[in-house]
Amino acid sequence: MKTMNMNPNQYQSLTMYLFISCCFLLSHSLDNSSTASASFLKTCLPDQASVLLQFKQEFALLKLSLYLDHSYSCYPKMKYWKAEKDCCYWDGVTCSAVTGHIISLDLSCSWLHGPLHSNSSLFKLRQLQRLNLAFNNFTLSSIPSQLSQLSRLTHLNLSSSFVSGNIPPEISWLTKLVSLDLSWNIKYDNIGFPRVLLHLQKVDLITRLTKNMTNLKELQLASVDISSTEIPESLANLSSLETLSLSNCDLHGRFPKNIFHLPEIRDLDVSNNLDLVGFLPEFHYGSNLTSLDLSSTKFSGTLPKSIGNLKYLNSLDLDYCTFSGTLPSRLWNLSELRVLYLSDNNFCGNHQLPSTIGKLTKLTRLFLRSAQISGDVPLSIGNLTELERLDLSQNNFSGQIPYSLGNLKKSDLFSLSENSFSGQVPSSLGNLSQLFYLDLVENYLTGVIPWSLFTIPSLEMLLLDHNQLSGHLNIPYHTSSQLSTLDLSGNKLDGEIPKSISNLTNLEYLHLSSNFFSGIVDWGIFSDMNSILPKLIVFNLASCKISEFPEFLKSQDELETLDLSNNRIEGPIPNWLLDVATESLTRLNLSYNFISSWEQAPSILPWKNLVYLGLHSNKLQGSLAVPSLSTEYFIISGNNVSGSIRPSFCKLIHLQVLDVSDNNLTGTIPPCLGKHGTSVLELRTLDLSNNHLQGKVPRSLVQCRNLEILNLGHNQIRDTFPFWLAELPELQVLVLRSNKFYGPIWHRNKFSGFMKLRIIDLSFNEFSGNLRSEIFRSWNAMTEVSNQDNSSRLKYMGNVSYYQDSVAVMNKGLEMVLVKITTIFTSIDLSNNRFDGEIPRSIGNLQSLHVLNLSSNSFAGLIPSSFGNLKELESLDLSTNKLSGRIPEEVGQLTFLAYLNLSQNHLTGPIPQGPQISTFPSSAFEGNWGLCGRPLTENCDGPETPPSEKKQESKFDFGWRVVGMGYGCGLVVGAVAGHVIISKWPNWFSKTFGVNLHRRRR
Repeated sequence: MKTMNMNPNQYQSLTMYLFISCCFLLSHSLDNSSTASASFLKTCLPDQASVLLQFKQEFALLKLSLYLDHSYSCYPKMKYWKAEKDCCYWDGVTCSAVTGHIISLDLSCSWLHGPLHSNSSLFKLRQLQRLNLAFNNFTLSSIPSQLSQLSRLTHLNLSSSFVSGNIPPEISWLTKLVSLDLSWNIKYDNIGFPRVLLHLQKVDLITRLTKNMTNLKELQLASVDISSTEIPESLANLSSLETLSLSNCDLHGRFPKNIFHLPEIRDLDVSNNLDLVGFLPEFHYGSNLTSLDLSSTKFSGTLPKSIGNLKYLNSLDLDYCTFSGTLPSRLWNLSELRVLYLSDNNFCGNHQLPSTIGKLTKLTRLFLRSAQISGDVPLSIGNLTELERLDLSQNNFSGQIPYSLGNLKKSDLFSLSENSFSGQVPSSLGNLSQLFYLDLVENYLTGVIPWSLFTIPSLEMLLLDHNQLSGHLNIPYHTSSQLSTLDLSGNKLDGEIPKSISNLTNLEYLHLSSNFFSGIVDWGIFSDMNSILPKLIVFNLASCKISEFPEFLKSQDELETLDLSNNRIEGPIPNWLLDVATESLTRLNLSYNFISSWEQAPSILPWKNLVYLGLHSNKLQGSLAVPSLSTEYFIISGNNVSGSIRPSFCKLIHLQVLDVSDNNLTGTIPPCLGKHGTSVLELRTLDLSNNHLQGKVPRSLVQCRNLEILNLGHNQIRDTFPFWLAELPELQVLVLRSNKFYGPIWHRNKFSGFMKLRIIDLSFNEFSGNLRSEIFRSWNAMTEVSNQDNSSRLKYMGNVSYYQDSVAVMNKGLEMVLVKITTIFTSIDLSNNRFDGEIPRSIGNLQSLHVLNLSSNSFAGLIPSSFGNLKELESLDLSTNKLSGRIPEEVGQLTFLAYLNLSQNHLTGPIPQGPQISTFPSSAFEGNWGLCGRPLTENCDGPETPPSEKKQESKFDFGWRVVGMGYGCGLVVGAVAGHVIISKWPNWFSKTFGVNLHRRRR
């Protein structure tokens, strides 16, 4: 290398020249970049400082709410703007190094509070190139159209700034824009639901944006309502576009495929547009795409093999779409992937995770929930040492959980639930020191629970329920575990619940139900440790064969849910339980035990915030306890409770379900039930069946406008039909079975309504009179055929986690208890009453009817042919009536009919033949002397003679000919005698028979 020799003067001149050149280049660079303050070369212009100080006066400085407060960067920047200081040094301000004009203003997250006015001094900063006002609160003011005056703007950011209304079309005049961000202007309502504030209503505005802003590289419109238009193809003309975010915009229509092929596109997000449809294109080599989010849309089709060409892709989110087919093998070659979400699609179930997944060593998120993947999880998954969250739940994985998962030491969330994993829980999972959530629910795991899981210091939720884990529960005595939720229910754990469980001092939710713990657990081990016991919020110990109330509950004053149901607890409920969690307890379930009474019966139960109280299926005796005023569900059925229903129940205005069925209650139903003073009960289900109640149905129940189920069956109530029940708009189930009701069930001015009625049982009463066709005209719920075509869509009444509505009905000749009442089941039972007259044809309009029982009445006339419209009918019982004529051919065409009883009537003619009716036994038709054809032995070749007449003819050896002779003789003798009587005593005949002989003669 050659060296240059120079004298000191030459060296000094060269140094000065280089310094001046560098200064010039630096100045030119800073002026062009507009990113750094150059105020060391140029001071702030006085008019610019004045404008900024005016702008400062337009707002108050108030801290944002927590969900927007980026505490690491949010502070009131303008608070520190002082007139005596050069404005180019003010926080958030950048000046031009050449002219001194303000070219960049960054006031993001600066606590600005107040409207953004159309005459704001901001619009005087005509040299402004960058404006960032994100994360402020402009109090739902609109975006001023005057922003278009800032024609030099290249970057505009108003995201999360509480601006609202329509986006002004003038914004399309900002032709130099490189970045436009108006995203996430939303407001949360009182229940936490986000409401979109900004709207793009001009159909052509996006087209104008794409036409004018040809330099646009970043377009962020997430949570802007663009529902008024489809995405125009012209978006694909933005050849410089690198980032496009249209998430949560209520987009619809088809997404243009060409946008995927934009030459510079890197980040594409159209997620959370539930009506947006589209397909993935064939991806070219050389694509710059790094992030693709299509989650929660209707994108469908298969994943193209060419997805493997996206060599720069680091984030792929296809959750909650409708993609089908298999996962392409080249997907697992995308070595730059850090985030992969493929959950809840329609992938087919014949693919497995390849061992090559272990090459995705940069992965931090892997979510494959419900992706229909089967087979073993490859051991190579242990190579993903950067993985933080793993969700493989709701698949068909089998085999053992890989021991190599213990290598993923950065993971904080594992979910492998609802698969078919077997074998033991690997103890290596105890190495995951950062894990806070572990879910292995609903598998076939066996063996003991590794004690190492209880040593993970960060673990907060451990869910192992519904497996086949066995053995004793071993929890270390010395543990630093932070467990707050432990669910081991539905396993085969045995022995005593260990004393060491009390060392889990942060435990709040403890679920141990449905195990094989010792029948008598030594709960006394906790008696001296109340001060260090965890303060439980939920404690479930149902179906564990315990025989007494756990003593440690005495210290649980924060308990909200306690479930000790389906055990072997005997004797009375102890007094000390009435002092447990009186302020916090909301759900108490002691059902299915052998509890006999209260140790000391309280007049009103003490739990002030109780919502659910389940005491059913015990041996409780004594009077009916009254729950607290907050109670919504009170279930005490299946006991030996006696006495009356107290009027205090009328004060339970929040009560939704009252079930006191199957007891020994007497007296009358309180007349105030339904309304107390000005308060109306919220009753949805009232079940008082199988007691000894008397009196009448209180009319106050008409106030319960939400009542869906009323069951008063099997009592001794004597009343006429309560026509006013038709006024209840939600009534779906009405059972008055086996009482002493009497009289007609139709009244010209009263019987209308019952539009949602689906089950009505009036059997075994003394109802009488005709059934008028008007009765059924408004029964809309039985008229419309449900479109619920499979069990996966079935809905049930009262389907909440801790209560299920049920009812007993006569179906197919047997009394059946519907433990769950589907919302499509319909039934009419009017049997064993005194109804007469004809069966109304209007019953044939009830096309969704499943069960019809009119047996044991006095119905006469024909079976309506309109019964052929009852295509859903499964059970038909018309036995023991006085029906005559032929069985309609239409009845033989009811393909769903599984039970038929027409016995003991006066039916005649051939039995209709068909594939369904031929399956019924002869007993279904017996007692009808005129019926013939299969399944009866009588054929239909000739006229039949009534059996009673055949028997009489054979006994006395003469038949109808002798009777005919006698009838003829009698007619002659009668005529002669009548003529003599009328001629001699006309007045007597007229008075006796009421015939005006003189008028008839005229």
